[in-house]
Amino acid sequence: MRAAQVSKLEGPEAIRLVDIPEPAVFPGGVVIDVHAAGVAFPDVLMTRGLYQMKPELPFVVGGEVAGIVREAPEDAHVRPGDRVVALTMLGNAMAETAVTPTQMVFRLPGNVSLEAGAGILFNDLTVHFCLRTRGRLAEGETVLVHGAAGGIGTSTLRLAAALGAGRVIAVVSTEEKAEVARANGATDVVLTDGWLAAVKELTGGRGVDIVLDPVGGDRFTDSIRSLASAGRLLVVGFTAGEIPTVKVNRLLLKNVEVTGAAWGEWVMSHPGYLQEQWAEIEPLLASGRIAPPQPLLYPLDKAADAVASLDNRTATGKVVVTLR
Repeated sequence: MRAAQVSKLEGPEAIRLVDIPEPAVFPGGVVIDVHAAGVAFPDVLMTRGLYQMKPELPFVVGGEVAGIVREAPEDAHVRPGDRVVALTMLGNAMAETAVTPTQMVFRLPGNVSLEAGAGILFNDLTVHFCLRTRGRLAEGETVLVHGAAGGIGTSTLRLAAALGAGRVIAVVSTEEKAEVARANGATDVVLTDGWLAAVKELTGGRGVDIVLDPVGGDRFTDSIRSLASAGRLLVVGFTAGEIPTVKVNRLLLKNVEVTGAAWGEWVMSHPGYLQEQWAEIEPLLASGRIAPPQPLLYPLDKAADAVASLDNRTATGKVVVTLR
């Protein structure tokens, strides 16, 4: 089978298209003919050996797929021919065939294409975890998201209202990205230059209830300043490259929280949580209350470029690699 593989930890440019044997089928595994695979920021880190989970070299890039079930255990909830999305977690996604545990596989609603489906699990379930489980989003609250034109950002814009938010403020760096944010459901859009003052004005000085921050870097302190009383700042990642610090007196004085939101760790330590998430997300997708992503598509032979687009922050929305 064809696959996008990393054999040297030299960044996205080290990804190569190779022919390798299909993965072995293991007990409880579902065999999927992969049509599309999602790209996420951990893929960038993994190509440099900087992610907390480090697969042995060489490894196939990516952690989420959409495709058609070829083979499944008799007691599985999916059958051959089903359209599915699935997590492969530590690599193994950008290949023509994937094998993954039954509990990581989910039927895809008929109104969602396989290409869009490949962009759902990693980002949408991360955002659901952030807003529902860690952020405790209450009906009508205001959510602000940094990096709003990126994968996590556009997922937040697509999901927040369906999960109860009354207002969703997008922070972006350019007017082009502002259009992406509006197209994905932002209530308001502000540019990074002067964003805190703009948000204070939009909220009448009150501030926001939740900040979802996959960026980190030098805007972190202003994110705390942007919170209303009892607000929550959700730390999702550090695409800016710099890991910020916080003076805890700021939390005390404003009665606010800084909360870690590591979805992958939570999934691994809370059996059944994935299924709980999909039980809420799938009906919202099927009904149209959550719009499917509109991913930027790359063919498999351009997988290196797809991953690099997240590294250099030129990507807007979800990036997906197509295989069939």
